[in-house]
Amino acid sequence: MSTKLYVGNLSYSTTDESLAAAFSGAGTVTSATVIKDRDSGRSKGFGFVEMSSDDEAAKAVEMFNGQEIDGRAVKVSEARPREER
Repeated sequence: MSTKLYVGNLSYSTTDESLAAAFSGAGTVTSATVIKDRDSGRSKGFGFVEMSSDDEAAKAVEMFNGQEIDGRAVKVSEARPREER
């Protein structure tokens, strides 16, 4: 089962591909998505990474929380379930 991680404080220059490449050091990345503004297409400064197992997700949080990616110290935690609107 894959585990979804929240990655905050991303640089506006971070792409889906660079986010996946960074997290591949912790294990198998199933998906990596930088959230973009629907009108401007510019990054909102956060994204989500799915790791293929709970162990890899825990390792990714330990490795990357507070570390720099593209010049910004990122915050990494397990993603909360999406709330109903």
